[in-house]
Amino acid sequence: MRSFIAVLLPDALRARIHEAAGVLRQRGAAVSWVAADNLHLTLRFLGSVDEATLGRVREALAEAGAATAPFAVTLGGFGGFPTARAPRVMWVGVTAGAEPLAALHARVEAALAKQRIPPEGRPFHAHVTLGRARQPRGAVELVEALAAPAERYGEAPVDAVYLMRSDLHPAGARHSVLAKEALAAR
Repeated sequence: MRSFIAVLLPDALRARIHEAAGVLRQRGAAVSWVAADNLHLTLRFLGSVDEATLGRVREALAEAGAATAPFAVTLGGFGGFPTARAPRVMWVGVTAGAEPLAALHARVEAALAKQRIPPEGRPFHAHVTLGRARQPRGAVELVEALAAPAERYGEAPVDAVYLMRSDLHPAGARHSVLAKEALAAR
């Protein structure tokens, strides 16, 4: 089952981000855009995992959640990976709350390692993915728009981590919640 670990965003914030990303979509670049309902902060992509592994992931999330106090993140500004000049992934960044989010990511990775689930192997960069370029050269049509001054889109409480299922369909991925672990440290 294709799965990932995420922080989900409130409906109003997802709608605000989707609306703001309209300036990118209007440029007609060959990009597969993420539906508003699927906007989230990914903590860890797991890929295709079996039921036994999902059980170990649930245990890891319970451990990480118990060791983390709730906090908030503020989202704003556009960016692109791997570079802003040849963006293959378009995103919205975290302008406040990146440090506790990175600490949560580190706790999740440590708890997954205890469950014998190897690390993802790339640095964590907190962001909300807006879309992925369909051309190998990236979405160069978006370079100017991605460089615009950062606009603040809103704040989201981070009070739980979610184990998510992702099913790929021709019209786009469909995500569903497999498990939720509250952040419970005080």
